[in-house]
Amino acid sequence: MRHCVRGRKLNRTMSHREALRRNLVQSLIEHGEVRTTIPKAKEVKAFAERLISLAVTGGLAARQRAEALLQDRAIIPKESRADYDRMSDAKRDKTLRSRSGRRYRANQPRPGLKFTAESVLHRLFADLGPRMKRRNEAHHSGGGYTRIIKLADRRLGDAGRIAILQLVAEDEKPREKSTTKTERKRRARVKYSVYAGKPRALTTRRRGGKVATKAAAADQTGGEAEKA
Repeated sequence: MRHCVRGRKLNRTMSHREALRRNLVQSLIEHGEVRTTIPKAKEVKAFAERLISLAVTGGLAARQRAEALLQDRAIIPKESRADYDRMSDAKRDKTLRSRSGRRYRANQPRPGLKFTAESVLHRLFADLGPRMKRRNEAHHSGGGYTRIIKLADRRLGDAGRIAILQLVAEDEKPREKSTTKTERKRRARVKYSVYAGKPRALTTRRRGGKVATKAAAADQTGGEAEKA
């Protein structure tokens, strides 16, 4: 049996796929959108939705589960990146972790530091989770926290199709289910209405290569028997 074959391989090993998925989702939480190929975006979308659902649920168990799936990464504030680049390695370590070695969670000024790094998990549970929870309560819905926008651009080298995976805004309403029929559905409906209730004619093939229905073959054999 074909077990454990769900998902896209992306021409990578299992460990490489997991690292790719974590990095893309961490960048999505940090920047709000990522630009990648369509197969990667489709593969990462389900993982991002699962993590945001954990953030909406909240609680210690959900946080521990998200940390096991996503791990963690430091986010340098955009307005402080120039200062961070000019720092020495020792000073950078102080902005990332406390003296005990624990990673900082929120961007707050500390004694001797103008800023500290922010945690990806902290932003997920402190900002993104409550925002999506308010969206669910306002529109009485759940899920649909991300979208994929396909672009006309092609990637240089292999001409791969490019897409943008981004988070939806809090005030955006979920897309309603369309009741209008597309051209493909309309043709299928017309075709079904034409053949509805009619038995399908069974065909039989003769030696001469001509195709005839079984009913016509039975009438022909019956007529030959009467003549005899």
